[in-house]
Amino acid sequence: MANVFRSAALCLLASTPAAQQVGTHVAEEHPELPLWECDAGGCTKETKSVVLDSNWRWIHNGQYTNCYKDGDWDKTLCPDPQTCAQNCHMDGAGVREYASTYGIHANGNGLTLDFVTDTEYGSNYGSRVYLMDNEREYKMFKLKNREFTLTVDMARMPCGLNGAVYFVEMEQDGGIGSSGGSNQAGAMYGTGYCDAQCPHDMKFINGEANTIDWNATSDPPIGKYGSCCAEMDIWEANSRATAYTPHPCSKTGLYKCEGKECGDNDKDERYDGVCDKDGCDFNSWRLGNHTYYGRNVAGADFTVDSKKKLTVVTQFVTHDGTDTGDLVDIKRFYVQEGKTIENSFSSIAGVTGNSVTDELCNEMKDAFNDINDFKLKGGLKAMGDALDRGMVLVMSLWDDSLANMLWLDSRYPTDAPEGTPGVDRGPCFTDTGAPSYLRKKYPSASVTYSNIKVGPIGSTLQNGNGGNDGDDDEFGGNRRLNEVLV
Repeated sequence: MANVFRSAALCLLASTPAAQQVGTHVAEEHPELPLWECDAGGCTKETKSVVLDSNWRWIHNGQYTNCYKDGDWDKTLCPDPQTCAQNCHMDGAGVREYASTYGIHANGNGLTLDFVTDTEYGSNYGSRVYLMDNEREYKMFKLKNREFTLTVDMARMPCGLNGAVYFVEMEQDGGIGSSGGSNQAGAMYGTGYCDAQCPHDMKFINGEANTIDWNATSDPPIGKYGSCCAEMDIWEANSRATAYTPHPCSKTGLYKCEGKECGDNDKDERYDGVCDKDGCDFNSWRLGNHTYYGRNVAGADFTVDSKKKLTVVTQFVTHDGTDTGDLVDIKRFYVQEGKTIENSFSSIAGVTGNSVTDELCNEMKDAFNDINDFKLKGGLKAMGDALDRGMVLVMSLWDDSLANMLWLDSRYPTDAPEGTPGVDRGPCFTDTGAPSYLRKKYPSASVTYSNIKVGPIGSTLQNGNGGNDGDDDEFGGNRRLNEVLV
């Protein structure tokens, strides 16, 4: 169930629209973020940058009239998808606006994303950015027989929030080439997003506005079409729970879905769609280890301390140890304060292992009585095929208006009988993940990603850094205490 509702639940600045033509009021300026490319001889630092997703941007008619405002489209400017794309312009953001409007801060070797950023025009909640290769193209990662490493700081991430780092099969140019000329903004302005949840909240898909059947009263507002593609979740976490999850799809690249092929939850068609929305999630808590990951405060002794900086290493192992082999294992380990920490092992009866393999996924689906859509969509072989084609790195911070992040850090589904295998996913209360609660109580929450490295297996490892210890702070609240945990 990992990442069940990410895209639909991303919280946007209410007055910030989005479109596919290019505006001229503000010049786009991408905050810098380094990437280390590694091999047997060491790592080389390359200067890259990040771009804000197009859904957050101001969209107007070329002057100052909004094409999209307060969750709905202007009916005059946007009577249909094609006319809307022709009439509407997406404006840029400078480094100053990235920080002051969207809470995105480049800081040397890393990037900090703030949860709540207040401006004179309203409040922005969370953000989503992509790694650029140059000013007009996304960096494409091919990860089979490779490892991907980054350092995360989750100390200011309470229950209910998700700091997510993941890969999706977006197009390198942001969809300019495949749009037939209707998308003139492209990767430079953060267009072309897709993921395995087939999000309906994307305002433009393949260069056309998603105006048909637009539901402005939904939270978030959604349109008829979804934007689907394969997704590899490297890190979905707050300071209470974490998971990593492959999500294969039966379609290649970005696929514009409609109807049953979107797999919409509200139509009870989740497993009829083109993508595996549940994925095969490795969540240590859900797999029985309740002392592996968490906040080490007085009386707690977690193996991995989420109050301290943590280096996360993910390895994509092929059957024959070559770049062209089939993906057969996704391994995980950590480095913290100079100590290498192997991933936790499952303690669930009938589920063995400490990494994502087809065997563990099959056993977990059986033990939890879950539909094995992961296998139906091709399992690790299909995920590896997507990695072979190339994927874009995404970094985000978000809250969840549909499921309150319970699928990550609490009990989900909430109506399941006590003790049902697979339902207990983390230590958080079931009533503290609502966005309205989080935005009021934790406006200063943030996440930092840094020291991003990629290279052959065994080439990127570095020690983690220290952090806070001792008494806990306000970001450690909302955990169920003194309960008998099954």
